[in-house]
Amino acid sequence: MPALPIPVRQFMRACRLRKNELKFADSTGMSLTGGRALLTALVFRRVLYRLLGKNEKNVGVLMPISVYGVLANLGLALNRRTSVNLNYTFSSGTINDCIKRAEVRHVITSRKVLDRFPNLKLDAGLIVMEDIAKQVTFPDKLTAFIDAYITPIPCLEWAFGLNNVPPDDLITIIFTSGSTGAPKGAMITQGNIAANVEAFSRHIEFTGEDRLLGTLPLFHAYGYATAFWLPATSGIAGIYHFNPLEAKKVAETARKFGCSVFPTTPTFLRNYLRRSQKEDYETLRLIICGAEKLPADLTDAWEAKFGVRPGEGYGVTELSPVVATNVPKGRRKDYKDYLRDGTVGRPLFNVKARIVQPETGECLPDDTPGMLEISGPSVMKGYYNDPEKTKEVLKDGWYTTGDIAAIDKDGFIKIVGRQSRISKIGGEMVPHILLEDEICKVLAGVHSNTDKNTDDTAVTGDEVKIAVAAVPDDRKGERLIVLHTQLTQTPEEVCKALHAAGLPNLWIPSPNDFHQIEAIPLLGTGKLDLRAVRETAERLGTPSSP
Repeated sequence: MPALPIPVRQFMRACRLRKNELKFADSTGMSLTGGRALLTALVFRRVLYRLLGKNEKNVGVLMPISVYGVLANLGLALNRRTSVNLNYTFSSGTINDCIKRAEVRHVITSRKVLDRFPNLKLDAGLIVMEDIAKQVTFPDKLTAFIDAYITPIPCLEWAFGLNNVPPDDLITIIFTSGSTGAPKGAMITQGNIAANVEAFSRHIEFTGEDRLLGTLPLFHAYGYATAFWLPATSGIAGIYHFNPLEAKKVAETARKFGCSVFPTTPTFLRNYLRRSQKEDYETLRLIICGAEKLPADLTDAWEAKFGVRPGEGYGVTELSPVVATNVPKGRRKDYKDYLRDGTVGRPLFNVKARIVQPETGECLPDDTPGMLEISGPSVMKGYYNDPEKTKEVLKDGWYTTGDIAAIDKDGFIKIVGRQSRISKIGGEMVPHILLEDEICKVLAGVHSNTDKNTDDTAVTGDEVKIAVAAVPDDRKGERLIVLHTQLTQTPEEVCKALHAAGLPNLWIPSPNDFHQIEAIPLLGTGKLDLRAVRETAERLGTPSSP
């Protein structure tokens, strides 16, 4: 298969083809047609060319998902620079560590971001988006207008040097969430994004009539690829609201623009379910959830209220990021071949997946849990300036995900849990995620040793109420710890219900190992902060009674 044009070349062509149609809009009121989007990005390119050093390759971006955030990334891509979208939910120290690791000298941000985080101190020069307008000259505007509407695209590509950009040239550095340790800078190439967006588009069969609702941040690989580059390189319009926690504003944006596609996470989706009206999402036809497990009760509740059943997908930052996804009913004629509840779907057409024995690397047969490994054109180039960490996860073109999974005979992938969230107790493998699911069922009344039925679950609104971790144990190797917020049943009642449900004894924690805390540690993306969960469990997990 021949190499695809780099994403920014696809962006220029997409804008020219739909120059009079909506391309990007956001909840601030900013709205651009394809022609205006290309014109504005070209203006930004010219100003950034003057502001940045000639040899300055990696440039930070501290912007929420918005038209301005998209334009900042496009201006850098047109300049053949590498964007480093920084996670503003990190502390200043962690952000500055990322800046240092990525060798960033300047950070593009906005006045609103600086006002929202007044204590943020960055070890880099700042370029404020609102101030760029003051530096735009008449020649900038005239040249950009001619280039956007008149100059043949091949001539622009030649003039900007974009026709010679190799597929392995970096387009972005995305730092991992840091859920298990210090964030690592995944080097994502031009070819990675081009291949992943193309495969995802073919898998889902998007159309030019789709309008994508984007709330996931640009520092999140799922948001960067699907909410930014997918609409930028195709006929889809990208519609944005900068804060995924503001359920009412997200709903207003979806209703105002008639959005049909929504990539999101289960944590955010549950918040929208509780705080939105049926008419808010009446135009939505496709919801794909990633980043965490999609609970069945959330899927059922959303379908009952809005008439659309969310689908679950799977991705990893280091894989650009989409690996597999279910295709909801009606999205494509053969959707039944791409939909199976309880799985994360089948891999994209250009992705290869296999399950291996973690210790030996031996390939395992169908339906056998083991380490999930992925190969294909979406696999990252490596971790920036970290060859040792790169060698740990990349071997012979295969990326070791750290996830324990099984693949059935039809190619559907079922995630069992993270390797770091699997305990070996008495020689038996106990996945923390599955135990959390079983405890959720107890709290919801599905596994009940009485006639009691309650609407309480492990998640109320956007509050996660349960997290399972493990601590070392002299007797069994490891001991399970359950962190929880306020529950409606006692630990003794929960454990009794788990026994009654038929769980193996080794899976059932001691009631003494249930610990109530004020809130379950979460990252800014809504995922569990696994490092904080582990540290809390180690602090509270005193030896249990024999």
